[in-house]
Amino acid sequence: MDSYQKLIAHFKEYRLLESIGAIAGWDQHTYMPPKGANHRAAQMGYLAKLGHEKLTSPRIGELLGELAPPSPPAPLPQGERGGSLPPHPQPLSPGGEKGDEAVNVREIRRAYERAVKVPGTLVEEIAKTTSQAQNVWAEARKQNDFPSFAPWLEKIVALKREEAAAVGYKDSPYDALLDEYEPGATAAEITRVFAELRADLVPLVGAIAESGKRPRKDILTREFAVDRQHIFGQAAAAAIGFDFQAGRLDTTVHPFCSGIGPGDCRLTTRYHPREFNQGFWGILHEAGHGIYEQGLDPEHFGTPCGSFASLGIHESQSRLWENQVGRGRPFWEHFFPRLKQTFPGTLDDVTLDDFLFAANKVEKSFIRVEADEATYNMHIILRFDMEQALMTGDLKPSDVPGAWSERFKAMLDQTPPDDTQGCLQDIHWSMGGLGYFPTYTLGNLYAAQFIQQARKDLGDLDADFRIGRFERLKGWLNEKVHRPGQRYRAGELCQRVTGSALSHKPLIAYLRGKYEALYNI
Repeated sequence: MDSYQKLIAHFKEYRLLESIGAIAGWDQHTYMPPKGANHRAAQMGYLAKLGHEKLTSPRIGELLGELAPPSPPAPLPQGERGGSLPPHPQPLSPGGEKGDEAVNVREIRRAYERAVKVPGTLVEEIAKTTSQAQNVWAEARKQNDFPSFAPWLEKIVALKREEAAAVGYKDSPYDALLDEYEPGATAAEITRVFAELRADLVPLVGAIAESGKRPRKDILTREFAVDRQHIFGQAAAAAIGFDFQAGRLDTTVHPFCSGIGPGDCRLTTRYHPREFNQGFWGILHEAGHGIYEQGLDPEHFGTPCGSFASLGIHESQSRLWENQVGRGRPFWEHFFPRLKQTFPGTLDDVTLDDFLFAANKVEKSFIRVEADEATYNMHIILRFDMEQALMTGDLKPSDVPGAWSERFKAMLDQTPPDDTQGCLQDIHWSMGGLGYFPTYTLGNLYAAQFIQQARKDLGDLDADFRIGRFERLKGWLNEKVHRPGQRYRAGELCQRVTGSALSHKPLIAYLRGKYEALYNI
């Protein structure tokens, strides 16, 4: 066995430990009894410690040293930036075996060099703390009790500052955390892109508000039996391409998708008997994540070539299926009759046009996961700004509720009635996910650009959707986006798939096209 094969074998053991942790995490949020929280925290801490020891083993350093040294980063391409996030520095990798080997060595080296900077004791402490904090958060959210969660948020922010300091950064401690989710991206880059997106979103939302047109609010807030929601949602997820022989769907407080490994991908959602949108589009969203996980090359499992490119790319897949496909007329021309059959009598007075208008309403709201496509990114920009302030110390964790209300009022002209609908609504901070939120808006941008290109390459996809056929789009995504794994960084993958750097313009064009028709603006 040569040095490369030994390196891959060692790294695969690390990834196996990660997959065991993913199972434990999935169970924690679905079936674990509440009194198991402390023991699960100890388990998660121990698994994180083992994984860190495996990843930072001197043997990996020796094997990397025996292989090709790291290449200096290529310069950023020159030319017009034009509202786009430029491809992150990354040499193109040729296809074939040599290309795969180069990619795996490059990405393992990157993971190793980051991991060795972080003390194992800190890794274990973060895992233990966040495991316990997630259970505290779930109860605090239910009881609208931020003070009970505040000490945990303070601990987590302090630990993440330690992590950022250990990893190192040039301009902002936030960059060290962001890099874990979106390799190569910086807060400065994202701030610029978000500002350009917001500049076009604000007048669009304003024009919709001034139109005076409003959909019927009662359509999606009728009695929708939860068991039938589950059946209908699972059928739709299967139709767009999620393989339930290699996955399952369960309920949780905050929906997520967990890719355990080849043949095992877990989706979760939450249901409300009088809010159809909460369960159904949550399922489509998580199924999009699941289709990406199932689309990775199983022969490369445990290596970078068999791993997703970035969380921004991952979010692009969930938002594409949830919104560009799942809120479109062609999709519902197929599914609306089946929806009426699934809930007999519930929608007898509702036309397809009525339903589509309700499904695509633009209305400022408090809950991010239920926000419409036009205002959703405002929620992300708010969190992005607050996370940076938490990391620099400009915002104290104890002051989060007041800061949230103040910023929400400035951003969306509303004040949340309580913390459950405000700063406690998301799980991310309790799980230590500072740096995660920007990937949602990046995902929206990538999604719009990908499907725009898919329509150019494949022709009339709407004709497929009208008859419930989604194979061509799924196959295109499998080939272009999923199978490359980490061969390219996110920005470069976008460039290769679409011929252009990431831009906010395809998303704005898509939103304008949809809302001009619905609101006559």
